[in-house]
Amino acid sequence: MTQTKASPPQPPPGAAADWTIPQAWESYTPAEHAMWDRLFERQSRLLPGRAAPEFLRGIEVLRMSRPGIPDFAELSDRLHALTGWRVVAVPGLVPDEDFFRHLANRTFVAGRFIRTPAQIDYLQEPDVFHDVFGHVPLLADPRFADYMQAYGEGGLRSLRFDAMPRLARLYWYTVEFGLVRSDAGLRIFGAGIVSSSGESVFALDDPSPNRIGFDLRRLMRTRYRIDDYQQTYFVIDSFEDLLRQTLETDFAPLYAELAEAADLDTDAVLPTDAVLHLGTQAYARSRKAS
Repeated sequence: MTQTKASPPQPPPGAAADWTIPQAWESYTPAEHAMWDRLFERQSRLLPGRAAPEFLRGIEVLRMSRPGIPDFAELSDRLHALTGWRVVAVPGLVPDEDFFRHLANRTFVAGRFIRTPAQIDYLQEPDVFHDVFGHVPLLADPRFADYMQAYGEGGLRSLRFDAMPRLARLYWYTVEFGLVRSDAGLRIFGAGIVSSSGESVFALDDPSPNRIGFDLRRLMRTRYRIDDYQQTYFVIDSFEDLLRQTLETDFAPLYAELAEAADLDTDAVLPTDAVLHLGTQAYARSRKAS
């Protein structure tokens, strides 16, 4: 019996072939704009001394000519002038190939909806605040902007090797939940952290999670949490080093090597790890007990 390859998912009605949709900025309600302003003010006050300097500088890109949720057209003009990136709206999560192609072409896809007051501290699907406040400031930094494009290009190549789960871990533990060394100590830069008031504190201050030096192979073997704070954070030396390692690594033999390696649990610590902080895992145990 011949097995046919499944057809790729099709964009929903109203979306273009590349899954983009109009942002329709004029359709946002005053309450939705007020939610953005509330979140923006909270995180802007919390992050100095916690977020990477490059992220803090990039926040200025988000200060639009009109209050509330940024208009992606104006935001794209500002960002493109700095690093060649643009921001486009999508109806939700997009297929891997389309996501990678957007990144490879310096286009960042963002959801257009914003959370409700009941979801102010947690929602599972990323909204416009997570996508824009969390990701866009670092796209104004040339080194991180180059890293994101390189990740997109590498993602397109990874599809030939059936290696998406491994590569997704690199995105998760850097772009979404990464820490970076600085002269003043560890700083957060991952979008999932900087857009969360709780995790902005937890990732740096709580004794529960492990904080381990970045190691590409080790990281790509490590499972991650999608439903709660991370049990392990990986710490890069710098954005320059992250970009260098990404560009200099031949991922094809790495994928083959990792295919034979066992996955590591979210709280694993290896003898070969550069452990900056050995976590107590008290938070994760308390959540499991409850």
